[in-house]
Amino acid sequence: MAKLLHALDRIENAMAGMATVLLVGITVAVCLEVFMRYVINQPLVWVVELSEYALLYICFLGTAWALRNDNHVKVDIVLNILPHRVRRACGVISSLLGIAISAILLIWGTLATWEKFQSGAYNPTVVEFPGWIVLLCIPLGSFFLGIRFLRNLVEYAAGTHEDRPGYLSDME
Repeated sequence: MAKLLHALDRIENAMAGMATVLLVGITVAVCLEVFMRYVINQPLVWVVELSEYALLYICFLGTAWALRNDNHVKVDIVLNILPHRVRRACGVISSLLGIAISAILLIWGTLATWEKFQSGAYNPTVVEFPGWIVLLCIPLGSFFLGIRFLRNLVEYAAGTHEDRPGYLSDME
């Protein structure tokens, strides 16, 4: 089981690494686009479209890693004053909700991606990118996010989540 969990951590790291590369790539591309448009007067028509796709990929590739490392947006002012047992219950509830939402995104994303793949649809834009490739990150990222929420659920239920950095540190 430890090998499987380690492999999942490595997949999350790889996906976050890909998200980082995409973020750097679109940053460089947008800077190049500004230069080309305003200095050379030869705009790069593909930059905006590919940046939009990259932002979608960044979001779905990085979510599981962000959740694992507690790098997501949260308001924990109330959680920090609650007793330990109540904080654990909140963690269980939020993990269950996260699993449900991840499952919905996984199902919808899989169906939408499959439909685009079967139809051979292209996005009618400058780049004409295959629609299924644009949507592929949704089921992929949602799957690993759901797995991460499941792992968090098990940790909360077992009472071991507080050993990790985050908002369940013992404040009593």
